[in-house]
Amino acid sequence: MPFTLATWNINSVRLREPIVCRLLEQEAPDVLCLQECKSPVDKIPLERFRELGYRYMIARGQKGYNGVAILSRLPMEDAGDRDYASLGHARHVAGRLENGVTIHNFYVPAGGDVPDREVNVKFGQKLDYLTEMRDAFHADRPARSIMVGDLNIAPREDDVWDHKKLLKVVSHTPVEVEHLAQTQDAGRWVDITRQDVPEGQLYSWWSYRARDWDAADKGRRLDHVWATPDISAAAHGSRVLRDARGWEKPSDHAPVFASFDL
Repeated sequence: MPFTLATWNINSVRLREPIVCRLLEQEAPDVLCLQECKSPVDKIPLERFRELGYRYMIARGQKGYNGVAILSRLPMEDAGDRDYASLGHARHVAGRLENGVTIHNFYVPAGGDVPDREVNVKFGQKLDYLTEMRDAFHADRPARSIMVGDLNIAPREDDVWDHKKLLKVVSHTPVEVEHLAQTQDAGRWVDITRQDVPEGQLYSWWSYRARDWDAADKGRRLDHVWATPDISAAAHGSRVLRDARGWEKPSDHAPVFASFDL
C-alpha cells in the first residue's frame, strides 16, 4: 500500500485552517501529522478536512497550547498516546494503518531560551522528555513504525544555518543532540529525510523574527520523519515544502514529506 505522509507544526490549526486546506488540496498527502494545534480536539475544524477526503482523525488536544493530530484519507485506528515526563501536555498520539504500520506523532518541548536545566525548568523538561522516549523505545522496541513530528532539535551541522554560532542556542546544543541520538538509537530509528537527502543544508523552520526569512535563510531542521529498519528501505521522495513558509499567515515551520511503498 503506497502512501505519502507529511508532518507540519501548524502553530494553531484553527487560525491556520486555510493553509492546512491548501496543503491538503495542493499536495494531497495520504496522512498529515500536525503539531502545536493549540486546540481542544472537539474544536479542530474537522468538517472542512472531511470534505477534502480526510475522514479519519486521531488527536490529543488542549486549549491554547501544544496538541497533536493525525489526519488521514486511509482507514486508521487510534493506537494510543503517552505522557512522557509526566508534563500533562498533549504532545504524543499514535495511529495504526490497515497494513499494520503505526505512525507516532510527537511535539517535543521546545526547551525555552537558556540551555541550562538549573536555571531553566523548560530545558530540563525537554531533556527529561527525550530520556523517557529513549527508555520507552528500549523497553518496547518498535517495529513497522514511522515516527514524525517537531522534535525541536536540529542534530546535524548542515541542519542549521551556522553550526558554530548555534552551539549554545537551544535546539542545537551538544546535550540536546546527544539526547536525540540516544532516543534514535534506542528505537533503531532511521532518519528518512537524510536517507533521501544525505548531504547539504536542509531546514524546516525559519524564525518569525527575520524581516525577510527567505533571503536571510537562517533556518533549522527541527521537523523529522523517522522509520524502523524493517520498513526504512521502502521510503523515498523526501522533501521540505519550503514555499509553505511564505503562504498567507504562515506557520514558522514548513511541511516535511516522505513516501512509503508498503
